[in-house]
Amino acid sequence: MNEVKKQIEIHLDEQVAQGNYCNIAIISHSTSEFILDFATMLPGLPKARVRSRVVLTPEHAKRLLLQLQENVTRYESVNGKIDIHAKQPVIEPFGGKGNA
Repeated sequence: MNEVKKQIEIHLDEQVAQGNYCNIAIISHSTSEFILDFATMLPGLPKARVRSRVVLTPEHAKRLLLQLQENVTRYESVNGKIDIHAKQPVIEPFGGKGNA
């Protein structure tokens, strides 16, 4: 059986290409979709700001999971294991503790 691979052209405009820095991901789901909110939490601020929301079907969420795993595996084979259990630095409020 011959499998025909289709290629698609993807356009990436300049504003989107700059990306958004995010250090928090909130993931929720219903029976029909997965919702990924990417947010930024800044030192000294009491709340995070959602920078981007992506809504996926369950099938696409699983494809994303598999592709992320494949990419992390390739990354670690070149750069070494990613240690997610390493102690994170303590982030103090702007101006340090106890300053009003």
